Amino acid sequence: MHELSLAMEICRIAEERAGHAAPRLVTVGLEVGDDAGIEAANLEFCLETLLTLPPFRGARAAITRAGGDGLRVSYLEIDDDGPDD
Repeated sequence: MHELSLAMEICRIAEERAGHAAPRLVTVGLEVGDDAGIEAANLEFCLETLLTLPPFRGARAAITRAGGDGLRVSYLEIDDDGPDD
């Protein structure tokens, strides 16, 4: 089940990009290629589990199917209204 390792890498990328705002991360947007060999439902399940853990505190994954064979973190949605660290 390589989706778990992909989900772990996606979380690493999200934490790196969000930096100190990771606790206020709301959504991780992904584009998954139709020919990428990735079971989107399995990837979503793995991400749902990992994103409940610190530092994310309940962010969700928004997966969009796309043409091709790529996998890309397309955006991070961060709650700007939360308290600053």
